[in-house]
Amino acid sequence: MSKGRHSVLLVEDDLLSADLARSAAVGCCPEIDLTVVGGGDAVLDWLSGSVAKKERMPHIILIDLRLPKLEGLAVLRKLRMHPATRDMPIVVFSAEHTQADVLMSYQVGANTFVSKPADIEQFTQFFREQMAYWMQPRQRELALASGQGASRP
Repeated sequence: MSKGRHSVLLVEDDLLSADLARSAAVGCCPEIDLTVVGGGDAVLDWLSGSVAKKERMPHIILIDLRLPKLEGLAVLRKLRMHPATRDMPIVVFSAEHTQADVLMSYQVGANTFVSKPADIEQFTQFFREQMAYWMQPRQRELALASGQGASRP
């Protein structure tokens, strides 16, 4: 993984999962600045505010597929249409999903789809793998060049 701070945006409405993610990020990847927003509407508000303030965009976005009000696929679609996040690596995850969910996620623009981590050890491994993969300069270049990125389990 490259040196320096990395900004990660987690879109997660489940408070327990958000707390697990925070603990995992601190435990395995202290160079991560993790921002958690609680749902689809919230991430779009966050994005509008961040763009308006000219804040640094995250290096990667992690989205739970099952969100209240605005589903993860709708959020993903909107993020792929926004100039600030169009080419950003986006990882979709879900505890319960079908093969159709996975395929649709890739069709809408996910770079990766993974099963949702269930405990601190799994979240730690999830963060370690995703950060090691997506924070490599070459992977980010490939994601930007293709407009989609390489899929990763």
